[in-house]
Amino acid sequence: MSAPHRSDVAPASVSIALREEGVEVEYLDGRVTFYHGVPQRVEGTLTTAPGKESHVLVTDPTETEGVLLYVNDLKTHDDILEDTGVGRVILGEGEEEELFPGVTARRPGGQRTEIDADPEVAGGRVFVFVEDDWGEDSYEFVAAADDEASDGGDDADDADTEA
Repeated sequence: MSAPHRSDVAPASVSIALREEGVEVEYLDGRVTFYHGVPQRVEGTLTTAPGKESHVLVTDPTETEGVLLYVNDLKTHDDILEDTGVGRVILGEGEEEELFPGVTARRPGGQRTEIDADPEVAGGRVFVFVEDDWGEDSYEFVAAADDEASDGGDDADDADTEA
């Protein structure tokens, strides 16, 4: 049985709330989802394990809105994504695409996804949620200069990582 045809879907802005216990996203249709856990900090490139789903969230500077994009999601019907405001990009093996300014996804092979992000170029915080039927992991991209230039970052970053 082959997977149903799925296409790229442009994302819309959705409401978000950054909480100590994770990241809450309110879709355009009013439903809410919650990505659990304090995101692990990552610099440069994140490579997922084979077969994992990748959801990329880039916040606006106020951290109350953002754009959410699924990478290679084959389960969700196009109409549902359009109703919720979530976008999707489908990449074949060896393909690469800039998802947002400063955020690039690629499929290097082996059913893995690589995400490169520079939050300074993106203009907001960049989160990646990697999940499958057995669990989820959360990541936040940080600029390398932030870790070298300071001893712990600003107070907002400290509150998010100490939880």
